[in-house]
Amino acid sequence: MKENLGLIVLDSHKELGEKINNIINNIRGTDKSYIIPLVNDRFSNGEGKITIKGSVREKDIYILADVGNYNLTYNMHGYLNHVSPDEHYQDIKRVISAISGHAKRVNVVMPLLYQSRQHKRKGRESLDCAVALRELESLGVNNILTIDAHDASICNAIPNTSFNNFYPTKLILDKLREDIGEDVNSSIVISPDMGATERAKYYADSLKCDMGVFYKRRDLTKVIDGKNPIIEHAYMGPSVKDKMVIVVDDMIASGTSIIEVGKMLKERGAEKVYFLVSFALFTEGVSSFKDAYNNGYFDAIYSTNSSYIPKDITDEEWFNLVDTSNLLANVINDLNNGDSLERYFN
Repeated sequence: MKENLGLIVLDSHKELGEKINNIINNIRGTDKSYIIPLVNDRFSNGEGKITIKGSVREKDIYILADVGNYNLTYNMHGYLNHVSPDEHYQDIKRVISAISGHAKRVNVVMPLLYQSRQHKRKGRESLDCAVALRELESLGVNNILTIDAHDASICNAIPNTSFNNFYPTKLILDKLREDIGEDVNSSIVISPDMGATERAKYYADSLKCDMGVFYKRRDLTKVIDGKNPIIEHAYMGPSVKDKMVIVVDDMIASGTSIIEVGKMLKERGAEKVYFLVSFALFTEGVSSFKDAYNNGYFDAIYSTNSSYIPKDITDEEWFNLVDTSNLLANVINDLNNGDSLERYFN
């Protein structure tokens, strides 16, 4: 039987794409490149163009992209620009356009879901994530694969298109348990805000341990950097004194909030504080985390490699990288073979 698998790996996820290609080769006992080459041109006025340099006809295509990779740059009108999430998303659409309907099936593998934090509307706000998903659907995408969507119910925006949301919970917990032993089962899981309680409950149920939550009281009369500033973190839950505490969330952005949570947990007598997230974005840099670690506000951060993280961060003694390439490679392999994905959701 002729293999019809094709991986189109954008520059934003080149390293992860190559790992996935190698793992699929190991699974299948083959020695070939499933990656279809492409050229991603960027003109000096900022416009882009993608040219696919291999055959896609009747192939099961998987487009792999990291919309959060801010390390890629280009020159526009003489200035150095970093590629934004909007531009990464546009590149995905360019690939779909270049495929020109020749593929048997088009799948978009977007571990960090584009505009996932703008998933619901309050007043006259844009609804970017839902609009993007509908747009991909209209362009002929058959299947979307992502990791730990900010709100899993966003799939309701495209009820007739396959939307697969995978959680790295087991991978992260396995890594944590490997590092600190079975003591993790006697920990307390903490949600840093009310929005992350379902995720914290999932971790707590997995570990069969207690959980608590911080309530963010915000100043609704002000908006700073697109958000209402936090006035107070109020804790609700069991005592954390002399306990190992696991703080879980889908992502770390600036880190201001989660560092404050770590500080208050240590002030309440927590012995160890670990931050477990799917995406470590560090949008305001890493200096605040270095200071927080040196001040003893937390003991380690665990995050996946599903979105770009600079090497100067991954080299920090307190940072632990959790590899998702094996998960994604197996998902792609099984989906391409028409096998059930049920085991990845359990």
